[in-house]
Amino acid sequence: NAVMVITEENKHTEPTLLADEKGHKLFIEKPLATEARESAQILDAISNAGLDAVVGYTQRFRRRFLTVKERLLQGQIGEVHSVVTRAFMNRMVPIATIAKTNKRQNLTPMVVSGTHSLDMSMWLLEGKKPVSVYAKSVDKALSDWGTKDSTFGIFTFEDGTIFSMNISWGLPVVWPGTVYGLEIGIVGTEGVIDIEDTHRDLILATYKNLPGGYVPEGFEPSVERHVDFLTSYPPGDIYNGQLWGPMREETNAWFARIQGGLDTPHATAAEGHSNLIHTMAMDRAAKLGKEISLPIEPEEFYED
Repeated sequence: NAVMVITEENKHTEPTLLADEKGHKLFIEKPLATEARESAQILDAISNAGLDAVVGYTQRFRRRFLTVKERLLQGQIGEVHSVVTRAFMNRMVPIATIAKTNKRQNLTPMVVSGTHSLDMSMWLLEGKKPVSVYAKSVDKALSDWGTKDSTFGIFTFEDGTIFSMNISWGLPVVWPGTVYGLEIGIVGTEGVIDIEDTHRDLILATYKNLPGGYVPEGFEPSVERHVDFLTSYPPGDIYNGQLWGPMREETNAWFARIQGGLDTPHATAAEGHSNLIHTMAMDRAAKLGKEISLPIEPEEFYED
């Protein structure tokens, strides 16, 4: 038997632990949890039961990122030593996310959405161990909603590799990217890979008012939107009432994994937990205003 946990971000723990008790194989939507203790509890339960559990990082199933991963595995740019990531998001996304709950303390740009670009970068840097992170945050446009606008950080790895991770999810409602736009630069000793994933190659402009990718309930934008970067909705795109794209690939690959033992690109539960800890570590570094060492134990997030 198998279970998919696709509840709201901060409601994954109970259904996941119940499915674990029954010995079910698991697909858990990201993040694994929004609390460090709960995430560790979930990971321990999965590990102790020896279950196959994966976390829903849909972008791993897009052709461009699979191609990049393969080229890195082949060593085509030599040893990677520098990575830079920039993510832009329309502010309707965080407003929609935050409006669904009063437990907002960990619903930050990094924990909820930056986790996608962090997971992608860490996956592309697979095998390298981060040892510290320094970060800064700002809250101007979204402070009334109880969250940050942006978080910028730098990870340093055991071998000296550096990774700059930046996310801004407070872009204006009129920003043509209705959901997510991403850029990643990967520099190696013998080459470079430059990924432009902002969706500016497919643009719709119209006199008609356009909806957002995520429209918060009860939220009425004060301005109309007339330009869209199409295909910026991470799960894929709708045609004829059906979803096509990476989430469809991800789901079908999971079925093949649990039914036929296929080796798939899914993030493991351990990677999902690591992603949460790293995003929360960025938030903690920004809060404390100093570089912090990694790895960090879950209990350290509750010390102040």
